[in-house]
Amino acid sequence: MGSRIEQLKTEIAPLREQLISHPLYTRIQNLADLQVFMQHHIFAVWDFMSLLKSLQRSLTCTEAPWVPAANPATSYLINEIVTGEETDIDQHGQRMSHFELYRQAMIQAECDTTAIDGLIQELKAGTTLDNALLKCKAPDAAADFVHTTFSTIATGNAAVIAAVFTFGREDLIPGMFISFVRDLNQQTASKAGVFQYYLERHIEVDGDHHSHLAYEMTEQLCGDDEATWAAATEFVKGALSARIQLWNAILSKIEQPVTCA
Repeated sequence: MGSRIEQLKTEIAPLREQLISHPLYTRIQNLADLQVFMQHHIFAVWDFMSLLKSLQRSLTCTEAPWVPAANPATSYLINEIVTGEETDIDQHGQRMSHFELYRQAMIQAECDTTAIDGLIQELKAGTTLDNALLKCKAPDAAADFVHTTFSTIATGNAAVIAAVFTFGREDLIPGMFISFVRDLNQQTASKAGVFQYYLERHIEVDGDHHSHLAYEMTEQLCGDDEATWAAATEFVKGALSARIQLWNAILSKIEQPVTCA
């Protein structure tokens, strides 16, 4: 791993530590708490896929007539990642995206999927993202997080998008949370089994093969340009700060006292 990547990692280390040690993880104590978490987090899973596809669009040719990509090396890296994220396997060996796997986990955990399903339906119908988020009644904190992600996409800067993709995502979930999910799955007659698989699979893939590909892609795109590395670092910090705000909001929601009708 290059020195530039190591420098970026050093600069964002305090924010990453805040996320990994966030009190939200220990506050989730039962299936109802997990449902609140998943009903917010699914929007981050969805916009992760949007980051991914925006990179593929920038780094490869996805139109007809086809023309060669500017850099076949980065095209290879992003296409390799897309294959794993968009067409991975579930616990039964069936092909699906990580987003679809997460939604399957929500169904098993008896989560309300109305908001995320509404978002997808609105987008398929041609509704703008802002209006789709309003119409589907996405949680405010989730909508704010999505807006931050799409502000990154809107830059059109592949290096910045690649850095946020590489450093701002799912390897931030600590191992102790996975252990809790395993225990909860046993306590709830396998209502968290798919979610457990999702976490283990996603972190296995992201933390190993995909992370190395993503580091290499970010290094290639940022090159030796100081301004590009500075911009990438600032956007990664913004993405991590947005995740902290999302985690704070979920924690606040879980801790709200239950009011009787």
